Amino acid sequence: MAPSLFSLFGTCMLLLASTNDGFGVEAETEFKVGDDFGWQEPVNNNTAMYTQWAARNRFRVGDSLSFEYKNDSVLEVDKWGYYHCSSSNATIAFNNGNSVIKLDRPGPFYFISGTLDHCMNGQHLLVEVMGLHPIPHSPPPVISVTPESYSAPGPLPSSSSGSLVSATISSVLFISLVIVKIA
Repeated sequence: MAPSLFSLFGTCMLLLASTNDGFGVEAETEFKVGDDFGWQEPVNNNTAMYTQWAARNRFRVGDSLSFEYKNDSVLEVDKWGYYHCSSSNATIAFNNGNSVIKLDRPGPFYFISGTLDHCMNGQHLLVEVMGLHPIPHSPPPVISVTPESYSAPGPLPSSSSGSLVSATISSVLFISLVIVKIA
């Protein structure tokens, strides 16, 4: 029984190592706010410009927003500050012309221009951040196992031994994950 458990453990470790270090997370993305237009007051009363930009993108925890601007600023505010163009309770404020903000949690993030007229004319952004990046689905690797490695002399299993084998396999997988996490 020990050699087949060792084989199973080795197989589990190989599978975990082959899936993006076993953590299931894709690369992070940096989004340039407004694309080529950047972060500036929208022209021709285009107040929905940044709302439309955000709707075209999908933001996940770990991504970041790059704000590029001249003679302006970007403030992270709460929901009330966003809808009222109020900078009084800003949690983050930048005015360096090139600001990168990490999206470090799921949920809404609210940004406004620090220039009141700009915000009132549509220079504000709401992004909804989803959880971590998933691994793209690919077929599992095919592992060839000979029937001899699973055959063992002994009595036929009883009807309750299936749950013991299932519990043993689950334990081995859990221990494999713990070892990978520690390493």
